[in-house]
Order: sequence, then structure tokens, then C-alpha cells
Amino acid sequence: MSITPSRDTVLCISLAGRPGTFGVRFHNHLYQQLGLDYYYKAMTTRDLPAAVAGIRALGIRGCGVSMPYKEACMALVDEIDPSAAAIESVNTLVNQDGRLKAYNTDYLAVRQLLARHRVDPATGFALRGSGGMAKAVACALRDAGFADGTIVARNEQAGRQLADTCGYRWLPALGELCPPMLVNVTPIGMAGGPEADQLAFAETAIAVAERVFDVVAMPSRTPLIQRAEALGTPVITGLEVIALQALEQFVLYTGVRPRDEQVAAAVAFAREG
Repeated sequence: MSITPSRDTVLCISLAGRPGTFGVRFHNHLYQQLGLDYYYKAMTTRDLPAAVAGIRALGIRGCGVSMPYKEACMALVDEIDPSAAAIESVNTLVNQDGRLKAYNTDYLAVRQLLARHRVDPATGFALRGSGGMAKAVACALRDAGFADGTIVARNEQAGRQLADTCGYRWLPALGELCPPMLVNVTPIGMAGGPEADQLAFAETAIAVAERVFDVVAMPSRTPLIQRAEALGTPVITGLEVIALQALEQFVLYTGVRPRDEQVAAAVAFAREG
């Protein structure tokens, strides 16, 4: 894929502690396919206030925000969308004539996926994790009407805080609990990580689960997802989350919503990187 920026090219960026390639390839592929004079570049910074000021001053249209900047951005923008206000965390900035509005498309993606997969809000669940993404997923579940939830986190302070925020229970470990839905929002199963080959939940819990949701996107078929599929259990994958959140960013930046087949092609291209 070759993109030649012009003097009129609209620039979008991402800010991350460890910049990745998925967003760059996803957005630039769609810009090219749709004939949009946009360009997307991944960056990092040691001075977040200056970087955000630069977005405003240089007319950068949009910015994807990853760890460790998601919460610190809250104080640097002019307006906060309910998607970000709900969890006090940002993953997208949109610049409209120098005015910055913050969104959280992770939250939006999870809300949409729960509806798309027709997950009954009466379903009880256990969510493993207590970080920023766990907060987005837990708040999305809460706001979608899921009332019977347990936050499983070894970090008691963070786990209890997240559970209290959403009105759920906290446990340091799942133990013998076997809820209908298992949700992994930890790096367990992530390619290249120290726990790449491990399951996020015990075999006994997976065996009786009615649905498995793993937010890990690389690989899309984590050990947890593979085990659930082998049992014939419905799944929601991290690839679905990352693709949908990137799509919602794309729409916010450009005002254009690509067709499903165009999005699928962009996801396939992004995964090759």
C-alpha cells in the first residue's frame, strides 16, 4: 500500500506508550480504498500536554489514545462524550476547528457487540481484569443492563474499586464459581506474552460456560477462544473489539461509514502487519 500525502492531506495520529501497527494499517487501507485524502501515523510522547496542544494547534483531525495516556487526556480536552465520561477514560480525540472532544470507542464497541451477539442482560458473568480496558468492558456491561457480575482481580484495590463503580462483586480468584459468561480482559493468551499458552479461566468453568468473551486480539483465537469453540460455546473475540473500535474511530474522523466488506478487507490487511 502506497500513500502520497499532499499539502491538503488530513492527518490523524495515535499516541501510545508502545505504538502498534494495526490502527495504522487499518485506517490507511480504508483511506486509500475510499479515495480519502487522509493519512494516519502512530506516535508516542513524553509530554502529553504538549502533544495534545500540538493536535489542536496543527489541525490534526483525530488521535487514537492508548495506554498510558487514556486517563490523563481527560483534563486536556474541551468536551467529553458520554462514552468516555462513563468510564473516565479516553481512547479517541476528535479535533473540530481547534476544539477537542474525547470519546471511548472501546466502550462503544463492547456495547455494540453485546447487542450484535444478542447476549441476554440477565446473563451472569465473571470478568477477569481490573485495568483500563477492564473498566471499559465492565462499564459497557453495566450500562447494557448486566446486573449479575463478578470482577475477578488479584489486585484487591483496583478490583474492589472497579466492582464498586459498576455495582458488581469482587473476588481475588474465580474459585469454584462457574458463571454463564466468562470475560477475559487480561493479557493471558496474548501472543508473545509470558502467558501466551495459558487459559484465563479454569477448564471446569469453561466447560459449563454458555458464552466466552476474550478481549485479547492478537491472536484472534486465543487458547480460551479455541477451547470454547471446541466445546461449541458461542464466543466474542478481541479481534471483533479492536476492529469495531477502530471502525468507530474512522467514522468519527472522516464522517464516512465503510461497507462491511470494506471493513473486513481492512481488518485482514491490518492483521498482516
